Amino acid sequence: MTAAPPLGLAPSAPATLLDRLRADPRRRRVLRWAAPALVLLLAAVARLWNLGEPHSLVFDETFYVKDAWTLLHLGYEGDWPDDANAAFEAGDVDGYSSDPSYVAHPPLGKWFIALGLAAFGAENAVGWRIATALAGVLLVALTMVVARLLWRSTVLACVAGLVLAIDGGAIVLSRVALLDVFLALLGLLGATFVLLDRRWAQRRLERWLARRDGRSTDWGPAFWWRPWLLAAGVAFGLASGVKWSGLYLLAVFAVYSVVSDMLDRRRAGVHFWFTGTVAGQGLPSFLLTVPAALAAYLVTWTGWLVTSGGYYRGWSAEAGNAWTGALSWVPLPLQSLWHYHDSVYRFHVGLAAEHGYASPAWQWPLLLRPTSMHYEAAEGGGTAALITSLPNPLLWWGGFAAMAWLLYRLIRSRDWTLSLPLVGLAAAWLPWLLYPERTMFQFYGIAFQPYLALAIAAVAGAMLATPAHPVPRRQTGERMLLVLLIAALVVSAFFYPVWTGIEAPIGFLRAHYWLPGWI
Repeated sequence: MTAAPPLGLAPSAPATLLDRLRADPRRRRVLRWAAPALVLLLAAVARLWNLGEPHSLVFDETFYVKDAWTLLHLGYEGDWPDDANAAFEAGDVDGYSSDPSYVAHPPLGKWFIALGLAAFGAENAVGWRIATALAGVLLVALTMVVARLLWRSTVLACVAGLVLAIDGGAIVLSRVALLDVFLALLGLLGATFVLLDRRWAQRRLERWLARRDGRSTDWGPAFWWRPWLLAAGVAFGLASGVKWSGLYLLAVFAVYSVVSDMLDRRRAGVHFWFTGTVAGQGLPSFLLTVPAALAAYLVTWTGWLVTSGGYYRGWSAEAGNAWTGALSWVPLPLQSLWHYHDSVYRFHVGLAAEHGYASPAWQWPLLLRPTSMHYEAAEGGGTAALITSLPNPLLWWGGFAAMAWLLYRLIRSRDWTLSLPLVGLAAAWLPWLLYPERTMFQFYGIAFQPYLALAIAAVAGAMLATPAHPVPRRQTGERMLLVLLIAALVVSAFFYPVWTGIEAPIGFLRAHYWLPGWI
């Protein structure tokens, strides 16, 4: 006697919902294009809806929006009066002077904000934030691209994209004119190019081995032309042109690329795979990434270099400041730029000012102290509007749990597709642990949130299993994943008002304070 088919299915019917979708070529095509489009639409609505509210400079918008406006008009960051915010918000946007302002971050992120100001004007709060909102949507799209490259699955790509599309940290950092979403986007772009380079290098290695035709493969090849690695250097250089923490991404992913080359050569049977990679491929890889990153970074300072009014711009021309001896050949503007960087580095290292919402990096996985960026109580005190960088707790804690599972599976299975999210987390989070005394904030974690989303997608792939697994196992995994995604959507809907500054009753807002540090 044959076993009865699952309830409601004919013996030949596909066993799971995904099987049904894949069985029909038309449905499969719709799934491939419509599902990612719907995820992007959701991301766009969450980031663009009512973007102009509040019409006030929230948190560090007070620096970056006004800096962007002066970049657009002066080519460098100009100085503003101490009480410029009220006038700026009222539409008086020309209160700056030609005197330079001392800024602690490179200019590229502010140039991106300036593009929005050029398109919509500085009098409109949408102009302040449109660049970050669009960057946030692109971050979701690129996360789906990376997931697709890793696992060749539209379903897992959509899971990763959906996780990032509905997460509060990603939504808030896309709706305020700060720099961090640009860092996250360019950093993930560099990681994407490293991923593409690895596949390109693997194919080149296979062809090289085929041409050897049995001859010695003791040391392995040195590939001097790796276009994707060159592109990665440019992307990480641009990320560093937003915030210097992009340098950590460059360093960690460069090491990841070299280690990947080693493992590829080892699997291919190259005898001296370690020394052959370090001595043979190491120099070409370095020359393809680091000079490209440096050149891209210098390009972000073009406005400061081609004008004469920027902070420290004329430092090297002052008596006794110009370099002498072996470095005297360096152009004076670059000497001044180096002096500026030395000053900014000392500022960052010594930054230990007290702040009510400061959160050291060890607290970030626990989500102990998110950043309140805006609070405005209505007259009468019964309602208020709040913007907090609090992520979706279910997705945030679930993402770190997924990272732990990835590490376990990587050690057990040595599946290289599981390594990239771990490397991204290491590059964007671990370096901050080296500076426990420095003032920092939880929303810096936007730089590694795409990798948390990828980790959750990897766990989703394990839950869904493969057609080789028993049908009940696959059905259970599909249902569990569906329940978890619906739960995440419900939690995001609950927190959306405190991510977007929607005026709500005080009691409702207090219902979002799940931990003492969330107040």
